Amino acid sequence: MIHAHSLSELHLKDSWLAIGVFDGVHLGHQKIISKLTEGAHAKRVPAVVLTFWPHPAFVLGGGEVKSLTTPDERADLLASFGADVVLTHPFDSVVADLSAREFMQRLKEHLGISHLLMGYDFALGKGREGNATRLAELGREMGYTTEVIEAVSDESGVISSTEIRKLVSVGNVLDAAKLLGRNYSLRGPVIHGDGRGRKFEIPTANIDYPKDKVIPANGIYAAWAWMDGRKYMSAVNIGINPTFTPDKHTPNLEAYILDFNRDIYGKDVKIEFVVRLRDELKFDSVKALVEQIQKDVARVREMLRTA
Repeated sequence: MIHAHSLSELHLKDSWLAIGVFDGVHLGHQKIISKLTEGAHAKRVPAVVLTFWPHPAFVLGGGEVKSLTTPDERADLLASFGADVVLTHPFDSVVADLSAREFMQRLKEHLGISHLLMGYDFALGKGREGNATRLAELGREMGYTTEVIEAVSDESGVISSTEIRKLVSVGNVLDAAKLLGRNYSLRGPVIHGDGRGRKFEIPTANIDYPKDKVIPANGIYAAWAWMDGRKYMSAVNIGINPTFTPDKHTPNLEAYILDFNRDIYGKDVKIEFVVRLRDELKFDSVKALVEQIQKDVARVREMLRTA
């Protein structure tokens, strides 16, 4: 898979293309990518996915938008579903001001598009004037065909990145996983924390997660910790440690990795959240805190044995 970060890096003679933010690469996105790769590979041309970074809503004044996936995570996921080329296109005020014709001309020049796939609600160009009808019209002029992929829904409605962000942000990682088709995850290097857990014989790995990603609500989670291709049961705390640091604002991500005793400072760890167990609580004593952690660990073992 080629992961490009500007159109200038690409000079294709022919391709099938899907355009969208594709944040999270959820089940709805996967339907589009499946159609893209199946069709492109049958024609023996590259399957290209164009995504944007940062999120267009952020640039267009919609406020900060925390992501479900970093650009690299998104590219890796798209590649796992068969994409040959992923273009993470920079999105800024200049790009936002381009007409649909101007943008599609650039794509035709660099990607040689012969077929364009899009989601049911997709639009591009200044003022979102490049809807499905307009892009089909431009396709007749520029020599590409278009295809609209209908939405994927579940019992609660259309699957969307917005809905998944809401679920993760309130800690409902179980339902988020159903829409993503996998567990939601955060990853980063293990950094030095307060070292408090080791004193209680419950050492935790303090993980420096990307701050521009959605972080689940404060609380205790049953999770998998991945290192070097292996996964370990983990009890994960997201929060401020109110028993010791009640005035802290930015939450920590700390994983107590079960049946594990190695120095992993600097090691890259991915945490896959399975289910939220409880709220983060303030305890009156260290003894009460340790007793609750032991109960949490027992629940983690029970839940992950069948996960």
